[in-house]
Amino acid sequence: SDTSERKTFSGRMKKKLEDYSAYESEVKLPSIRTEVNLSEGSKTPGFEVNFITRFLYSCLVDADYLDTESFMRGEKPRGRGQGESLKELKERLNHYIEPWLRDDPKSEINRRRTEILKSCLLAGEGEKGLYRLSVPTGGGKTIASLAFALRHALCHGMKRIIYVIPYTSIIEQNAAVFKEILGEQNVLEHHSNVDYEDDEELCPMQLAAENWDMPLIVTTNVQFFESLFSNRPSKCRKIHNIANSVLIFDEAQMLPKNYLQPCISSIEELIRRYHCSAVLCTATQPDIDPFLQSAGEVRELCPDMTGQFSFFRRCEIRFLGALEQETLLERLRGETQALCILNTRREVQEIYELLRKEGGEDGLYHLSTLMIPKHRRKVLGDIRERLKKGDGERCIVISTSLVEAGVDLDFASVYREIAGLDSIIQAAGRGNREGRRKREESICHVFSLEDSKSVPLSQKQRIEIGSWLLEMGRDPADPDTIREYFWRLYGKPGREAIPGTERSDRKAILGMLETDKKAILKKIEGNPFSFPKQAEDLRLIEQNGETIFVPWDEEGRELLSQIEREGMSRKRARAMQQYSVNLYENLFQQLFDAGKFRALESGAKGNLYVLREKEDYSEEKGILLEAELGEGIYL
Repeated sequence: SDTSERKTFSGRMKKKLEDYSAYESEVKLPSIRTEVNLSEGSKTPGFEVNFITRFLYSCLVDADYLDTESFMRGEKPRGRGQGESLKELKERLNHYIEPWLRDDPKSEINRRRTEILKSCLLAGEGEKGLYRLSVPTGGGKTIASLAFALRHALCHGMKRIIYVIPYTSIIEQNAAVFKEILGEQNVLEHHSNVDYEDDEELCPMQLAAENWDMPLIVTTNVQFFESLFSNRPSKCRKIHNIANSVLIFDEAQMLPKNYLQPCISSIEELIRRYHCSAVLCTATQPDIDPFLQSAGEVRELCPDMTGQFSFFRRCEIRFLGALEQETLLERLRGETQALCILNTRREVQEIYELLRKEGGEDGLYHLSTLMIPKHRRKVLGDIRERLKKGDGERCIVISTSLVEAGVDLDFASVYREIAGLDSIIQAAGRGNREGRRKREESICHVFSLEDSKSVPLSQKQRIEIGSWLLEMGRDPADPDTIREYFWRLYGKPGREAIPGTERSDRKAILGMLETDKKAILKKIEGNPFSFPKQAEDLRLIEQNGETIFVPWDEEGRELLSQIEREGMSRKRARAMQQYSVNLYENLFQQLFDAGKFRALESGAKGNLYVLREKEDYSEEKGILLEAELGEGIYL
């Protein structure tokens, strides 16, 4: 009985629609012939077509979003074009480095850094392609790589510079340098620890994070590579803006081993077809040559590599072999300023607690990812302040590997539990960093703990190869040793179309894309690719775990209250990152069964938990790992 005026379902179904058939003559679509020009002699046609498809999809999605945004604002469709031009950024950099280039450096360290900087500036005028910047720790690679990128981009009419970095801790440090030199309005950080959201309207930086329309982007390996294999519009939207960019891969040795071939192939494809140049930046350069297929000659930006590495080596590395825990404690008790890096968070808490009971808390610090990021930053600030006071001030730091890259600390002595050579060299870079002591007076002691309870599975192979080389008496800082280390780590690639797939492409992502070339071209209109499967398979962080929210201070407690009252929002989720600790399944289950956490009802996807008692989070050690058998919460 409902009429067409009623707002019920039956009423709406009876409502007459206006004649819309005029659309058939409004727009005349041209006939389009799908034609893909693959690289001559390509062994990976499926990969190339897959890449093209995703780039075209990115163009479509971004154009659609921008068109809708312009319509809602009552403007003509246009790109956003945030930030100043690359020419203006180059002028800002020139102003910053001009004193270094004009004046004769007063110290040998600064002379060497200036030499590397000049070499990068000169090389910036070279052809597009793949480069290496193998600069030892302390050689100034952050400024040197920026100088290369800006000159290279201007010489070739490129659009932007994208820094791809493994850790958010390094991102924050490097981004701070870039903002100081180039201006905050020209640098976009795109990672989990930054929040550009505005309550009233979308701010320019938040809009730029959606499609990377900025002159300089600083992002993570996870964000960059997972976007290139994603099937989600929000992640794919920025892909087309990677084209015609200078890509800087900082700490290149941290490219994920299990996905090394898809990552390297992606970098090559961006160079070959999408007019990019790429720089692999690190003090421990991995040997990726066997995995390259089309990048051509790989050019080195660092002048006199052997001489530079010899000069910047300010800390001797000595292998002590196996140590009992008490022997390690005795050595640390005798130090005034020392950094001790251990492989597991449990070991770090245990050694810290034993030293604290014997020698007190003054000048003794603990660092690990069991501490929330906000807490870690505060402790790092305290450590830096104490180290500034001079060698007489006690400063003993017990830490996981989180301090090895991107954290500027300068200790008289370093102790490093056996690990991969790249980790050992990075650890040694925290010793005598500023060259205030003689090299022979600053030692990085490498050891294995006799009573160590476990070896992290993700590090097992690196540790075994590192141990073997050190036991043979090889110098871990020697470039030949580093090359052999990575050769053994990555394995010798086979002769098949996709080298090294069995070790460097664990999910066989590239192999899945390859079929007969003619078959791919015939199927292209029917989409032979499983984009959701690719997105699911290429996950750089795979270990399952749970997120624990720790209301550490008044701001954290207020954030928790807001989430519980009003639910989760994008802004609150980002703010929560600074108060969160991630625990892998086994450890989480052990502590959860002991009643340490409660589920957080937030309305967000996935599980979130809150630490129940503030006593279970130590101001020194973060989340405490002790859980008594039978302890629990009974309701």
